[in-house]
This record gives sequence, structure tokens and C-alpha cells, in this order.
Amino acid sequence: MTTRGEFSSRIGFILAASGSAVGLGNIWGFPTQVASNGGAAFVLVYLVLAFLLAYPVLMAELLIGRATKSNVVDALGQVSRGISGRLVGGWGIVTVSLILAFYSIVGGWMLAYTIEAVVNLAGLEQLSQWLTAFSLERNLLFCALFMLLTVGIVSGGVVNGIERWSVRLMPTLFIIMLILFGYVMTQDGAVDGLKVYLLPDFTQVLNPDLLISAMGQAFFSMSLGVGTMLIYGSYVSHSENLPRLGAAVSLVDIGVAVLAGLLIIPAMYVALNNGVQIFAENGRLLSEDTLIFTVLPSLFATMGVVGGIVAFAFFLLMSIAALTSSISMLEVPVSYVVEKHNVVRQKAVWLIAAVILSLSCLIIINFDSLFGFVIALTTRYSQPLLGLMLCVFAGWIWRRNDILQELKKGDAHAEQRFFWRIWPWYVKFVCPLIIVLMFYRSL
Repeated sequence: MTTRGEFSSRIGFILAASGSAVGLGNIWGFPTQVASNGGAAFVLVYLVLAFLLAYPVLMAELLIGRATKSNVVDALGQVSRGISGRLVGGWGIVTVSLILAFYSIVGGWMLAYTIEAVVNLAGLEQLSQWLTAFSLERNLLFCALFMLLTVGIVSGGVVNGIERWSVRLMPTLFIIMLILFGYVMTQDGAVDGLKVYLLPDFTQVLNPDLLISAMGQAFFSMSLGVGTMLIYGSYVSHSENLPRLGAAVSLVDIGVAVLAGLLIIPAMYVALNNGVQIFAENGRLLSEDTLIFTVLPSLFATMGVVGGIVAFAFFLLMSIAALTSSISMLEVPVSYVVEKHNVVRQKAVWLIAAVILSLSCLIIINFDSLFGFVIALTTRYSQPLLGLMLCVFAGWIWRRNDILQELKKGDAHAEQRFFWRIWPWYVKFVCPLIIVLMFYRSL
């Protein structure tokens, strides 16, 4: 029997779990959602919904994980006391593996652009063009390189791999963001972007599309539903106060998203000031891949040598954000194979990474037909439904007394706390209703 790992410190868990939550969705998805949905009105709604929806579902995952101390299939099997939980756990493993398959491709692009910034500063123009050109060879090479970095960290285990690197990578991410924000704010045009970001248009607050977008962003940015938080919860000591830990993870995740907006929206208006097009023909701000791979590189190009340094820092930031999420995704199937089939961790990591990399290669080779399809299938359809199932297990199937006993391990007075008075009925009735509405609207 393999011994399970456990986070050695509270800060180690908070940084690892928030690292899982902080991904490309926060840094490339959130700012453009803000810009397209009434600026600060969206930020306000997002902050409210992150705590009204994402935090209760996060707590369901952490509680199930810590109570069962198992991989996602066995954990949900124990809670449901039957086959339904195991099937949902298996579905979660398939979903997270597919997400990692496309995520590795995007992570590879971030690495390519990071290296390109250095190559560009060295004046190697031909190599620079190859690194930023969308080619089969580049995509395959850098996807494999990104997967290799992920494997290197996960094969170290919970303490020597995941925790050790999260404690290094997350503070680095914050420092780079703050330095870049400080620099961008010294540029002409930045204040206009700051106004768009911070001044709310309150007429937009009750706009159904804004509410749906904010809900989706809150849910997906915390990487809920696919078992990553459940697995991290299973590595937490029973003596920890879980509601507090969950709140800390939520706050770090929201903080990074808000900080990313503070950096990227002003940067877009600096680009506009420097003659770069930032609006699409319909008047909306350019978003997602166009923003990251067209608008911002065009901005960096207008800044001379300093632009090269800023480009390197920015794409390094994106690479770190991608990596802290990918390690948690790989851990989900790895923990299952290690515990269920008694496979040595290193072997399990390499085996699963090889399977997922094969899927990535398949997507790259059939990019036009598969890339968008896999993203929609996993994040728009599978993830909300998995989140809904977690609420059903935590709210309807898991014995209420068992949940209270689990909370009491970390806080003897748990039943007197505000959390216990609200959470059980909230995760039973409110969260499923909101998720169903969100899912229906997204169709």
C-alpha cells in the first residue's frame, strides 16, 4: 500500500490550491470579460458571485477530499456509498485529462513567447519568427516541453513536488504582476484603462448576460468540478480549519484575477495610445488569444528594448500561471492510478503524461476541428455538470452528521459557526439552482 502525501504547512496548501485555481483563465479571461461587461460593474458582480457560488462548491470538494483521504473515484464512491459516485469520479478524471490536453498546448505557446522575448533581445530574427509563427513543429515541441515541466514537478510528490514548487512559483507570480503593473501605470494612456476598469456602470449590474459571464468566470477560475480541489483537500491535515483555508484560497484566487485586470486593461489603453488597434469592428475590446498574442506583443514592440524585457516578464508570468494549474490537473489521474493500482508515483506520472500528450498531439494535428470542440465540451458542458453532481453529493447524499464530524476535527465549535448554519442548505438548494440556470443560459 502506498503512503499518501500530506501538505506540510498551511501556507503550502494555500499556495498550492490557489496556484491550481490561478490559471490562464484569471490572467487572460478575466480582464477581457471585465472590459466587455461594463468594467467595474462586472468586477463587483464577480466578487459577490465568487463567494456566493464558487466558495460553497470549493468547500464541498475540500470537505469530501479530507474526510475520505482518497483519490476522486474512491472519495465520491465513499460519500455516495455506491457506483454513482465512482462513475462521477471517473467522469471527472476524463474531463480533467481532456482539459490538460488542450491546456498544455496553450502553456506551450506561453513558453514559446517567453523564449522568443529573449531571442528577440539577442537579435536572432529568424528564430524569433519561428517561435511566434503558428506551426505544427513549434506547437508539438513546446506542448511536449510544457508537459515535461509539469511531470518534473508532479513526480516529486505532494511535499517535495507540488508544495515545494507552489511555494516558489506563486510568490514569483505576484511579484512579476506587481512590477509589471507599476511599470504600465507610468505609461501614457494607462489612466484611461484604469477608469474603464474601476468605474462601474451600474446600469449593467443586473444584465443577465453579465451575471452569467461573471458566474461562469467565478466557477471556472477556481478550477471546480474536476477533482483538483478534492485531491488537494485529501492532502490536508485533519487539524486544519477547512472553512478558513477555503476562504484564504478563494481570496488569493480573486486577488490574482483583480490584479490581472489592473495590469491588462491599462496595458491595452497604453497600446491604443501607441497606435495599436484594441477594439474589434463591433466596438468591443479584443479579447483572449487576440489580446495575448496580437495586441500585447504589438504594444511591447512599440516600447523598444524595454518592451523586450516587459514581454519576457509578461509571458513568464503566463507560463507560471499555466504551470501551477497543470500540476494540479495531472495529480488527479495520478493519485487514482497510484492508489488504485499500486503503481510507483514516477511511473504513474510518466504513463499518464504520455497518454495526455498523445491527446494533445491529436488536437494539434487536427487543430481547427478539435481545439475549440474540446474546450467547449469540457469547460462549458462537463465542468458545470460535475459541479452540480458535487453539490448533490455534498447536499443530498452525504450524511449531514458525517460532514459536521469532519468540520469538528479542525474546529471543536464548528456547529456554532456561521458556516455550518448557512452552508449545508445553501449547497443543497441554492448552488444546484444557480448552476442549472447558468448551464441552461450557456446553451
